[in-house]
Amino acid sequence: MGSTYNEHKKKWEEQTKKAIERFPERKDSFETSSHIGIDRLYSGEMNEKYVENIGFPGQYPYTRGIQPTMYRSRFWTMRQYAGFGSAQETNERFRYLLDQGQTGLSVAFDLPTQIGYDSDDPMAEGEVGKVGVAIDSLADMETLFDQIPLDKVSTSMTINAPASVLLCMYIAVGEKQGVPKEKLTGTIQNDILKEYIARGTYIFPPKPSMRIITDIFGYCQEYLPKFNTISISGYHIREAGSTAVQEVAFTIANGLAYVDAAIESGLEVDQFAPRLAFFFNAHNQFFEEAAKFRAARRVWAKIMKEHYKAEDPKSWKLRFHTQTGGSTLTAQQPDNNIVRVALQALSSVMGGTQSLHTNSRDEALALPTEESARIALRTQQIIANESGVADTVDPLAGSYYVEELTDKIEEQVNQYLEQIRDMGGAVQAVEEGYMQREIHHAAYETQKKIESGEEVIVGMNQYKIDEEVNPELLRVDEALEKAQVQKTESIRNNRDQARVEQALNRIKEAAQDQTDNLMPHILEAVKAYATVGEICHTLRREFGEYIAR
Repeated sequence: MGSTYNEHKKKWEEQTKKAIERFPERKDSFETSSHIGIDRLYSGEMNEKYVENIGFPGQYPYTRGIQPTMYRSRFWTMRQYAGFGSAQETNERFRYLLDQGQTGLSVAFDLPTQIGYDSDDPMAEGEVGKVGVAIDSLADMETLFDQIPLDKVSTSMTINAPASVLLCMYIAVGEKQGVPKEKLTGTIQNDILKEYIARGTYIFPPKPSMRIITDIFGYCQEYLPKFNTISISGYHIREAGSTAVQEVAFTIANGLAYVDAAIESGLEVDQFAPRLAFFFNAHNQFFEEAAKFRAARRVWAKIMKEHYKAEDPKSWKLRFHTQTGGSTLTAQQPDNNIVRVALQALSSVMGGTQSLHTNSRDEALALPTEESARIALRTQQIIANESGVADTVDPLAGSYYVEELTDKIEEQVNQYLEQIRDMGGAVQAVEEGYMQREIHHAAYETQKKIESGEEVIVGMNQYKIDEEVNPELLRVDEALEKAQVQKTESIRNNRDQARVEQALNRIKEAAQDQTDNLMPHILEAVKAYATVGEICHTLRREFGEYIAR
């Protein structure tokens, strides 16, 4: 056993040397405030379980992280989610956050954009710019990223059903900036299965939705090699009320459905799997959350290597973004949320996240103000620079409690995956309402505990105060909707309409032809200033709309 351990250790040391040559560590040496030296890695007992189940960071099964040095070389990407009102207002917030030290952008789109309607559509009335930025055409996207160089900033976009359209707009903006496709970096969420399960911003039925997703996989594999083609999202599953185990299980089940669909479309697993990314939630149970992330990596690695026979180690790595738990925030005593978010963010870092969004204290009441967004970002920066938790890799490893939790979560996740596999996979489980029922049951049980006081929510069901202080909140100007409608109408009146109609007709023909990738046709339509609504309505007419049971 000792020789096996030593072989793995030697391999890790070689990986570390190469990693440091590429990304030097932040300091020549690390130490505590008492000048106690901090090693890069602390290892556990040299037994079979340690080598096979826990191992070394940067090595299969990646329990201890996907990089050999983790945050000693580079901190996680601090990617604050932002978007409200007009593209101009959101651009100003983006540039403010970048000036404050944010290292990646994350775009929140308004509800009409998320479900494929333009701002002047009757369905959009009263919702324009309310929960995110309104994007109708390429002109809005150009404004959104004005003076933001896309070859230097990584951008995540929380968009699902119209993800192909918004990605094409991003590509077109890059081209206008002189940035070729292959240099664009970022992520589109593009996870439609969790929309049917937990969130509801779907447009098309599952089968054509999966076709669009695999078209994106194929297109990006060829033209956008650095872009993450999907962010398989457990975040919204957890927000809907799932347990930590259900969050991981249902997310990975959805991920396997995308892998199966991509393979069925003709792609090889190692062609697309390295660009799959995940998105998880971080709640208040600190140790459970850290263990959850460690278990998720291990489950995914084993399935990709053993079941799908992926040969590229990058295909085995579960890379993920984390957002702190929106549903854990309270409208009562909102300053308490700063503490909640700090603990949740810390659990994400201790669990080895690749990027992180920290919620703002006032988000249970409204979109965050500039001040509260800055505090949320500062929370990450304090964890990174002042806490010392980033100075050694996987500092919780070897804790009897954390390792036991990691094992138990893995075991229970695999039980769920087996049940879903027996049903025929995630798509079938969604259509039968299985995941939805499991989440609803878990949410109901939690709500009963909160209402009875068995589960304490500080400031809400215990430790209340007589008089709440109402903080200053961000309000979206009602005049925005009228201005956005006028802008969209102006775009329509001043574009080459024949070019638009020709491009939309090509999308229609491609939708009818299962072998034709939709992406090049959508890109041409976007460049002609066809709107999100026009493109999505063209696809609606061909694919139909999904209606929940």
